[in-house]
Amino acid sequence: MESTEKPAAATADSAPDLSLPVVSLRVGLPQALGVPEATEALHRPWTSAIFKQVITKPIRLDTLNLAGDEQADQRNHGGPDQALCAYPAAHYAYWVERLQLPLTAGSFGENLTIGGDYTEVDVCIGDVFAFGEAVVQISQPRSPCWKIARRWQLPFFSQWLQETGFTGWYLRVLQPGLVDPTDVLQLLERPHPEWTIARANAAKYEQRHDQELVAQLAACPALGERWRLKMQGRANGFLPLNDDANRLVGPNAE
Repeated sequence: MESTEKPAAATADSAPDLSLPVVSLRVGLPQALGVPEATEALHRPWTSAIFKQVITKPIRLDTLNLAGDEQADQRNHGGPDQALCAYPAAHYAYWVERLQLPLTAGSFGENLTIGGDYTEVDVCIGDVFAFGEAVVQISQPRSPCWKIARRWQLPFFSQWLQETGFTGWYLRVLQPGLVDPTDVLQLLERPHPEWTIARANAAKYEQRHDQELVAQLAACPALGERWRLKMQGRANGFLPLNDDANRLVGPNAE
């Protein structure tokens, strides 16, 4: 995983001057995919909104999603804590070189592809941004699921995303409004500088045996509900530490 060092300029009292450019803004609706009656797992029928289309003009951002964007599996995706999915453009060169695939903005089903060199080490849970007319807040890292692997026909791709820490993150909407592909995300507040997305990923995956650290993450008031419940369960011993296999593999298993 990337370094979990928190940004040097980050303090709870004053947010650093941080503007995240948007490389692309995308939305998509669920589609029926795969090959009917296929026997190979990666070719079987599935439904996903992972294929998203570029938006070139202002669009409404509400508390659950962008206009024209939906989730196929609303049990595990979507909701107020997952209104927007963001992924750093900085990671694309790594994946293109490693996989020799033509990955471009939107290849991970993200709504926002974040430009520049900004990654999970540069943003924190609870960060509040102005985004066009809207105000958004980072809620949790993205937990890669089996659909990314299915989309690229690589059974271990979702696991590689998790292992590298190149996961991206989710945002909730504090104030709805119009957003434009030319807008930037301007940091307004940083209430939890100690919890970069990179450190949260490390607490869940690399340092999951550190119950004190896991409990501290669970206590972060800006953490998304799904992650909070998971971390509370681990800290209290109610959930196994290695409980990610079904999410990562799902129906891709033979």
